[in-house]
Amino acid sequence: MLDIKFIREHPDVVKEGCRKKQVRIDIDKILRLDEQKRKLLKNIEALRGKRNLSTRVRPLQKEITEAKEIKKQLKDLGKKFKEIEKEFNELMLRVPNLPSDSVPIGKSEKDNVVIKKAGEKTKFDFKPRNYLEIAEKLDLIDTKRAAKVSGTRFGILKKEAVLLKFALRDFASDILVKEGFVPVDPPVMIKPEMMQGMGYVERGSQEIYHLKDDNLLLVGTAEQSIGPMHAEEIFEEKNLPKRYFSFTPCFRREAGSYGRDTKGIFRVHQFDKLEMFIFCKPEKSAEEHKFLLSLEEKIMQLLEIHYQVVQICTGDLGDPAAAKHDIEVWFPSESRYRETHSTSNCTDFQARRLNIRYRDLKNKKLEFVHTLNGTAVAIGRTLIAIIENYQQKDGSIKIPKILEKYLGKSEIK
Repeated sequence: MLDIKFIREHPDVVKEGCRKKQVRIDIDKILRLDEQKRKLLKNIEALRGKRNLSTRVRPLQKEITEAKEIKKQLKDLGKKFKEIEKEFNELMLRVPNLPSDSVPIGKSEKDNVVIKKAGEKTKFDFKPRNYLEIAEKLDLIDTKRAAKVSGTRFGILKKEAVLLKFALRDFASDILVKEGFVPVDPPVMIKPEMMQGMGYVERGSQEIYHLKDDNLLLVGTAEQSIGPMHAEEIFEEKNLPKRYFSFTPCFRREAGSYGRDTKGIFRVHQFDKLEMFIFCKPEKSAEEHKFLLSLEEKIMQLLEIHYQVVQICTGDLGDPAAAKHDIEVWFPSESRYRETHSTSNCTDFQARRLNIRYRDLKNKKLEFVHTLNGTAVAIGRTLIAIIENYQQKDGSIKIPKILEKYLGKSEIK
């Protein structure tokens, strides 16, 4: 949520930011409702003051009549105030976070900018096979039985694929613990108001699984569980930055992706992911964003897989993000890059909605923290990247050297 004071003082900046994100929202209407709300509040306070002045131990008949009239006026104004406040709040929740000045302007993912490539593309002396073909022959991934049990966009990991999943989890966890991240294991079912606080309901609700009988939502990423942990809380400045990571199942309806990656496990309804999340002081969020990206790159470099870093353009940013980077890994069988990681700086957008602040010792004030998130390992997509880039001519798969000690072997055959 944006600060209404900022919208009042910089309406054109807000309108331009919304335009860059391709979000249609009537900022002028928000300002009109804000003005009406403030005038009504001023009238209500004046009437309350008048009522208090007219109250005596033994009021006269004139004052009794006047008090009844004031009571009626307060009731009418209060009802009108609530109506306007409701409409105002609904519109405010639909205003997205504004993109940072450093974000490239564009309309869609086609306008995202590649800012870095790292490592070398895997070279083969044979035609590389698709990961699913390799995995099915080795009995590592079973989509047919998964479809029998649950339908499309599900997969069953088996044998070494399961062990590789745990190896990736432990490998990334070791890195993050050494960097001072606190491991947490949060619920993956959260209240609707907590999801709304994270900024994923106004645009994006079609992606969310809703357990209607319990009025709970399944998270699409652990970020949505970790952020609300500190709702309505105040951090002490000395305790920032606060860095967490969590390994959880994630659930996405994949609405609107009909026909895309319906086979295999690249785009599924349920997957496991190790997610990083940071609460920090506003002046540190750009630095923390770079830190998250550096950790994502470190993980891919240690896995020795070729990748590129992409800066996401304004039109491809979600509501909460002010800036975002993706890591895309080279898939030999498709001769293209596919996204495996993302990291976003959400500035104070989520913190305002969840009322998460810190005590600034220098200014003796309470300020909103900034929040950031980043993928450490998306298990399914990283498994695919390993199978594709470490496949051998005889159909076996080499294990990245960094994972050998976790897996206890150097190849899958």
